[in-house]
Amino acid sequence: MSSTQSLLQKADLAIADLALNGGTLTAEQGASFIRRLIKEPTLIKLCRVIEMTSPQRKINKIGFGTRILRRAASGVALTPAQRSKPTTDQIQLNTKEQIAEVRLPYDVLEDNIERASVADNSPANTGPGGLRQTILDLIAERAALDMEELGLLGDTNYVNAGDADDAAFLSQNDGWLKIAGTQGHVADAGQTTITKAIFKAGLKAMPSQYLRNRTALKHFVSVNNLTEYRDTLSDRTGSLGDANVTGLSPAYAYGSPVEQVALMPESKGMFTDPLNLIFGIQRQVSMEFDKDITSRVYIIVLTARIDFKVETADAMVYYQNIAS
Repeated sequence: MSSTQSLLQKADLAIADLALNGGTLTAEQGASFIRRLIKEPTLIKLCRVIEMTSPQRKINKIGFGTRILRRAASGVALTPAQRSKPTTDQIQLNTKEQIAEVRLPYDVLEDNIERASVADNSPANTGPGGLRQTILDLIAERAALDMEELGLLGDTNYVNAGDADDAAFLSQNDGWLKIAGTQGHVADAGQTTITKAIFKAGLKAMPSQYLRNRTALKHFVSVNNLTEYRDTLSDRTGSLGDANVTGLSPAYAYGSPVEQVALMPESKGMFTDPLNLIFGIQRQVSMEFDKDITSRVYIIVLTARIDFKVETADAMVYYQNIAS
């Protein structure tokens, strides 16, 4: 048997191994894939992940929004108007299906199987399991970033006349930024570069009841804006200034961490508890496999059903008009 035939047989075995269970990941593999998803981007790693077993799920909310105590009078019961009852609400997740199709030519698989150890000094992925893990890792890394883009930048009013696919993808739901800007509280930077004053405005805009645990809240800004903020901190004398030049210490603003988000627009930001951000994903992630012998390509199709919501929009501050 020729070397090329042997390599293609290994690829065939890998695809067959991937296609077990009718082309759908097992429950254990599905959970592993979700964990891989939430390790790559910033917000999905930190937000509240709801693994769903059906396309819809309701999350109940309950609490007291106003004073419940009254001055008591001896032997006098409270009137019906003075009695208290909790406010109840529901958040409903409705997942929408996402799809990706990846086509791998036979020769790409041959090269990857034969030369993996040469390309990046990693062990050769010559077995079915090795190739499977390589494919899952690469698809998961990119899919995670795409999902975070939808969760962060989604806007049902979004249009892009030059790219219908882009418009269709980002207009599926309102993302966390849109909800923060329309239902939360706004801190306007007034086209100034980022400084501690912007974060101070964010804290003052946040209702005080959500500031009880400031370390749980986070300021999310773009990568460049975190660099700019570190630069302002580096102007201080002493160890704090040195640490921000070297970039080894976490950045804080008024007790809350400042973190960078790769897909955050330069002019925008967000201040909230990341667990206030909800990412719903149906547990079973489907990956189906086929091959086109005429075109000599392997076909991998990934589908997932996801949704994004906010638990309490009132506990969000939206930063806008930050100068580049």
